[in-house]
Amino acid sequence: MVLSRLAAVTAIGDVVQRAVLVLGSLLVATSALAAVLGGLGWWRPLVVWPLLAVMLAGLALLVRPVRPVPIGVGPALAMLAVALAAGWWAAATHNGQVLPRRDAGSNLQAALALAETGHRVLAIDPAAFGGAAVLGIPGITLASPAFYQVGSAGAPAIEPQFVIGPAAIYSLGDWIGGIGAMLVQPAWLSAFGVLGLSILAAVTVGPWWGPVAGALAALTFPMLHVARATYSEPLALVTLAAGLLGCVLAARHEDRRAALMAGLLIGGTCLVRIDGLREAMLLIPVAALGAIQERRWPRALLAGAGIGVGVSFAAGLALSREYLGSIAASLVPLVALAVALALAGAATLVAARRGMGLPDSVRRSLSAALVIAVLVIGVALTLRPLVMTVRQSAEDPGSHVVAGLQLRQGLPIDGGRTYAEQSVTWLAWWVGPIALVTALVALAWGVRRMALAWQADEVLPAWSGPLVVAAGSTLLTLYRPGITPDHPWAERRLVIAIPLVVVLVVAAAAWLWRCGPARHRRAFRILAAACAAALAVPTALASWPHRTERVERGSLSAIVSVCHALVDGDVVLAVDSRAANEWPQVVRGQCGRPALSTTTALRRDPAALRSAVSEIAAALPAGSRLILLAADSADALTALGATPTQAVDVTVLEEPRLLIERPASLVPLTLDVWLAPAPA
Repeated sequence: MVLSRLAAVTAIGDVVQRAVLVLGSLLVATSALAAVLGGLGWWRPLVVWPLLAVMLAGLALLVRPVRPVPIGVGPALAMLAVALAAGWWAAATHNGQVLPRRDAGSNLQAALALAETGHRVLAIDPAAFGGAAVLGIPGITLASPAFYQVGSAGAPAIEPQFVIGPAAIYSLGDWIGGIGAMLVQPAWLSAFGVLGLSILAAVTVGPWWGPVAGALAALTFPMLHVARATYSEPLALVTLAAGLLGCVLAARHEDRRAALMAGLLIGGTCLVRIDGLREAMLLIPVAALGAIQERRWPRALLAGAGIGVGVSFAAGLALSREYLGSIAASLVPLVALAVALALAGAATLVAARRGMGLPDSVRRSLSAALVIAVLVIGVALTLRPLVMTVRQSAEDPGSHVVAGLQLRQGLPIDGGRTYAEQSVTWLAWWVGPIALVTALVALAWGVRRMALAWQADEVLPAWSGPLVVAAGSTLLTLYRPGITPDHPWAERRLVIAIPLVVVLVVAAAAWLWRCGPARHRRAFRILAAACAAALAVPTALASWPHRTERVERGSLSAIVSVCHALVDGDVVLAVDSRAANEWPQVVRGQCGRPALSTTTALRRDPAALRSAVSEIAAALPAGSRLILLAADSADALTALGATPTQAVDVTVLEEPRLLIERPASLVPLTLDVWLAPAPA
């Protein structure tokens, strides 16, 4: 009886670890499958569901031999409870971002298109809007933000932005329960991310510290923010947490299978977020250090990462070429850094195998030098606002957005500013300065532990890989966030940094709790509780104003109203800037009507716009009519001689777009749509 109960206790901890590995692997496998089937137009339920069932069974068998770390029933159940609570909170307050105004809406629209057509790249029949000649009219396009026009005028197509993973995974929700299911998918996927983070903390810090880390991370607003909408971050959090857990298991048990899975998971993260390359390339120094110590797992880790990255980039080049081209300025330096790391790692390994190593004097001072380096880098990032102002090209499209925000917020107009020098401040908004200092000291201590093990020719701690990857990724993110700096949207970039800070603070608290001298044990435990509170209190206070927010709730009803106002044979033309930004793909994808858009240059030339409208109306096939759509005001329609009818008059709430302040409340967003038949 005792033995059976003990086996059951052990099994619970094992199951949650294997479940995270399986789910992370399934997300990567689903994305890879979609790259093939979506490219062929075969992404259909009757094809996909059986294949997913087979893959799930295969992954469960693949993971079964992996040896987990004993956790125990209490911590395992506590971590599950924390994950379920986090998922329920995010699901109960999920956003309604359906319009492609931000990345979440763009992902949702791309997922809908994939689910309903089976194709990733959406072929458009030019006959529906009068033939290829219509696309030859200057300023008339099929494109809209996040949806590129590709192909020729005779065979045009729409290519969604971003890589295929989010569209593939969220499309499953549409098959299960329509848009309603899609909108809560991120919440429950993020719950698995919280579970993965909890387990990672449990196996590296201690079993009961796992649920503490999970709860503190779930409490931070940036984590909640991405869990409420169809962003790519909830997916990446699952794959990265699972991959880093695999790294720990591989290093702890010399498990090549776990290492291969870890590499596939972290490298395959590029299928859901292309900048997952950042974490994947940081596996190179991890593997190099392990290879120098003649461990068994590094080759499998790199093989898995190479396969994952290779498949991701092949899928990206085949199905997201326009997107990759648009971010080349950020992607090429990242690829160059990956190549540099590979060359440096190879050179270091060759030198080590030839008996070359660090001089004794350097080796003796290695731990102190690395601690100083960590502290100096942390302080330097914090003090950047005092010595620099980071800018990008004023010609970048994001510069115009920033300039507009600066004008409305009474700031000096400097659209080229990225505010990247403020990235540590962004982090401090949500976790507090004391937690940041504690995390920096804990990071330095962790690096020192690694260096001391290296100096003593001892095996590096099993947590070394996750620490190197998470710390390196955080450093690169804080140095160059690479996102339009409007908050709280920019906080998405902190989804790796915040878990790192949380786990480091929890590790510091755990050390104080366990390692204080016996005669001062009570004082050290009070200090440990204060350490955790220094993170929990600022986090809770910062997140409290956002606890029940429902961003853009009501957008779906606005779309339904527009769709109901259209009839068979209608061809829609977006004629003002907001209409062109938000409605073409929605009309095309959700309303099922042909949709065209106008460029900024055409909209600025009233005579040319009137001529274009007349040409399109004349080119339409018999039984069709041209419907003009405006979303800024009815003025664009009346200027064209049309008689507008207001189809939508809805006010929703959205996050404010702030540049130098932490957001604390929602602001109104008016959704207005006017429709009018083109004048004869």
